[in-house]
Amino acid sequence: MTVRGAPLPVLSRAFYLDPPDVVARKLLDKVLVRRYEGRRLAGRIVEVEAYFGLNDPAAHAFAGKTARNAVLFGPPGFAYVYFIYGMHFCLNISCEPEGQSGSLLLRALEPVEGLATMARLRGLAPDANPRLLTSGPGRLCEALGITRETHNGIDVTSRRSGLHVEDDGFPPGNIAELPRVGIRKAADRPLRFVIAGNRFVSR
Repeated sequence: MTVRGAPLPVLSRAFYLDPPDVVARKLLDKVLVRRYEGRRLAGRIVEVEAYFGLNDPAAHAFAGKTARNAVLFGPPGFAYVYFIYGMHFCLNISCEPEGQSGSLLLRALEPVEGLATMARLRGLAPDANPRLLTSGPGRLCEALGITRETHNGIDVTSRRSGLHVEDDGFPPGNIAELPRVGIRKAADRPLRFVIAGNRFVSR
């Protein structure tokens, strides 16, 4: 996405320095961009969950630093990708200063560029319902071709990384705060942030 031919700004590392709940709210309505086989795949972020690392029983970092979750303990603004249920990848972005291990799980996008390619990657018809493309963390990763092998540890604050977040100046919508889903511990905390009324929010 561009404005008058100029590339849109990529969110800086400083953007991700705040606590996870603060960054999650700021991240809504920004645009996740993936460069795939020379094409831009992009979607507006409409659903994010916040995780507080060592202070959050539901967080992957809760038990401390391991080889698997080491990205979360590094600098903010890096992709942490994990595999779940033996079938889905999930994309997170690290936040907070190095060592604090906060993270943001991207749960849903409103697709805006490259929908036919997203559908192909999802194994769907080119004219498939757009809501089937990126509503849900597993669908999101599949539609953008994101895997742990290729994207874990990627710097999302660099346009050269092939995976980054842009700010197109779109005014944020009304934000609703809801309990996180798909977890057993600390499930009642209202740390899932969504654009209220957006049809691409996962169910």
